[in-house]
Amino acid sequence: MTKNPFDSFSKQLLEEVLALIGTVKITLEVPGESQYVDVYFEPSVPPIIVPQDLGLLGRIAQTPCLLEPFRNQPTPSEVRSCLLKLLQVHGDRQRKARRAQEPIPEDDLPRLWILASSASQTLLNGFGASSSEDWGSGVYFLQPSLRTAIVAINQLPTNEATLFLRLLGKGQTQKQAVDEVIGLDARQPRRAAILRLLASWKISLEITGQAEAEEELMMVLSQAYLEWEQQTEQRGEAKGRRKEGQSLILRQLTRRIGDVAPEMRSQIQSLSLDQLETLGEALLDFTESADLVDWLQENRA
Repeated sequence: MTKNPFDSFSKQLLEEVLALIGTVKITLEVPGESQYVDVYFEPSVPPIIVPQDLGLLGRIAQTPCLLEPFRNQPTPSEVRSCLLKLLQVHGDRQRKARRAQEPIPEDDLPRLWILASSASQTLLNGFGASSSEDWGSGVYFLQPSLRTAIVAINQLPTNEATLFLRLLGKGQTQKQAVDEVIGLDARQPRRAAILRLLASWKISLEITGQAEAEEELMMVLSQAYLEWEQQTEQRGEAKGRRKEGQSLILRQLTRRIGDVAPEMRSQIQSLSLDQLETLGEALLDFTESADLVDWLQENRA
């Protein structure tokens, strides 16, 4: 288990979301001294979903990139360490390209995105970082040749496009993001996945003895944990009811039309609870297996 629960959560969250549009490598070792990139991303062609569906994070991930999340504002030394890792990745790419005699265009080199819960003006000025109208508030770019940006998460606009990044924020910024996740449609798979990761973060804080020191964070995570626990219980109950319904339907069908063929059993097991209830009423009129075949075809089972 990682010594830093936030480090684990941030990597898992980025992996969970970005896996839909490309290849994610967690803790990628870079050439030279023993250093690791927190998250390295390569976009897929074509992606499973449209990158724009992931909002600002999807826009960031349209090109190969290094992602370095920070729970607290990074120090100048930590920013320089990230820049060193980026330069080492660039150097390695360029050496391989020269050996293959296939030069890499400047625009194809990976970018570095420092995802910071906050970034003071002093920190930004120290690296000559400036905002861009094209990217909106909270995103600051270093000089173009450095191919680096600092995202001040607490300065991002509060909207759907920034939700995934704001989950990596702190204090009120993160609480607002968690509340928005809880407010998502309960049937949305992404909601369940994020709640699971937040619940895991809470458990990690408790196991590592950091819960008392992170009282404010624990309050936020506890709400997400309760939602995840309730959703898990409901899913288990629904699964149990569905299994019971399948068993009952199959017993009734056997009495009405005899043995049910394996392929039809498989189709019945794929039915929803509503469809099982409908079949339970319809089978009262069945007299032969052809009736079941016709019903399954009509209901596209």
